[in-house]
Amino acid sequence: MKKLFASIITIGDELLIGQVIDTNSAFIAQELNKIGVPVKHRLAVGDGYDDIWNALDEESKHAAIILITGGLGPTADDITKPLLCKYFGGNMILDEPTLEHVKYLFEKVFNRQGPLLERNRKQAEVPDVATVLKNEVGTAPGLLFEKNGTIFIAMPGVPFEMKWITTNHVIPIIKEKFETGFIEHRTLLTQGIGESILAELLQDWEEEIPAHIKLAYLPNHGMVRLRLTGNSFDKEALNNELDNQFAQVKILVKDYLITDEDIPMEQVVAKLLKAKKQTLATAESCTGGHIASLFTQHAGASNFFTGTVVCYDNRIKTELLGVPREILTTVGAVSEETVKLMAANIIKLMGTDYSIAVSGIMGPGGATDEKPVGQVWIAVANKQSVIAKQFNFRYDRTRNIHFTAINAINLLRKLILEQPI
Repeated sequence: MKKLFASIITIGDELLIGQVIDTNSAFIAQELNKIGVPVKHRLAVGDGYDDIWNALDEESKHAAIILITGGLGPTADDITKPLLCKYFGGNMILDEPTLEHVKYLFEKVFNRQGPLLERNRKQAEVPDVATVLKNEVGTAPGLLFEKNGTIFIAMPGVPFEMKWITTNHVIPIIKEKFETGFIEHRTLLTQGIGESILAELLQDWEEEIPAHIKLAYLPNHGMVRLRLTGNSFDKEALNNELDNQFAQVKILVKDYLITDEDIPMEQVVAKLLKAKKQTLATAESCTGGHIASLFTQHAGASNFFTGTVVCYDNRIKTELLGVPREILTTVGAVSEETVKLMAANIIKLMGTDYSIAVSGIMGPGGATDEKPVGQVWIAVANKQSVIAKQFNFRYDRTRNIHFTAINAINLLRKLILEQPI
């Protein structure tokens, strides 16, 4: 008997050349995780007949559930539907309910004039060996097949259509056909310790954890997330066990622990500011508003975030933030003196409790012998004090910008908590 796990197959040349990012797999995996179905394989294949056929063959050897997106549209490169028809030994037939839905969309929703095109009419053609899954938000229906103990569900590649079918058909079908267990996670965020050293710190504990609990190391931008994942048919026992193991991990990494929630650094700081009912403004040169963007991408930012000044040009540093020209001409924009003035004066300008200011050389150009690419000055301030720190990153422009933002937010976190910076 096949173990209960899923494979996700996404179809389209655009995925393989990087023209389109595969967000469908991420959504499907998240939804399956909620109902206790692990995903073991995720494959992206092009619009090649043999490639798709072989992927179906290979994944059906092991997976009890295969979810497919892409290739169900009305154009010549959409070959998934006829391929599935042949793969499962069926014939194409016209599904009248789907045809009526297509006509309704074109006539009433899209307000298209003239007769329905033949290629649009073909959207209602389905394999006679499939169960049709109505797509309320698009023209291509989902298709359910079963073969040798595996269910196959094909969905459109358009993300909002795929999400609708997943939510309204796929998840209910899986819950009806399979006895699913529970998958639970515990996640924490560390900073100031590398992945390998962290692994050494946790080695003895990790060797003792039960087989059904796994530890994952997720490094990114100078931080490492640790995620404990367990699976069981007994949810209460699993959660108790995970809580116990998670408590042990937190003790072991206490000197580097940022948060024991699965949230990014900016949300950690946002929670601190909201709890204190305090406000923040930023003055950004080298990051060009990226720090402000990190905060404001999350709902509720207006409760603490007041605004930003993107002072990319030195004239803005002088005219808006009061950095004297002689400071800029002597020690320069990338200096302790400049960022301290930026941080102090943005508080006055915005009337906030805290501020962040950054100035640096992001690259690839703009460097000097004294100030190489990656050199950054960061200042954080409240109404009583201003603290500045120099960093030297070694990455490309995009990573330097993000490392600057994350380290700036972490410095602010330490100031709010009055930790050593």
